[in-house]
Amino acid sequence: MLGRVAADGTTTPTWEEFARELGQNLARARAAKGISQERVAHLAGLTSFTYQKYEKGESRPGTPMNPTLTSLVALSQVLEVAIVDLLPPVLPALGSE
Repeated sequence: MLGRVAADGTTTPTWEEFARELGQNLARARAAKGISQERVAHLAGLTSFTYQKYEKGESRPGTPMNPTLTSLVALSQVLEVAIVDLLPPVLPALGSE
């Protein structure tokens, strides 16, 4: 993680890094459950394309994903993991791009 260094010396991820890690967490949870991207997407009410982009941490090429709360809840239910387990442990700084 490259992130941003705050005045106190702590590092916070950029939104892009945060989204990428969220996507990796989705992919790991899906693999642990042993189901396809298409199945997760269908059960969560998303298109396959959208879910594939989520696993890459994108919404469009070069744009970090920003899923709705409804989508996150649906994905956590489908993958049978708590939302907090999908989110990276360090939140990005507000306004980071």
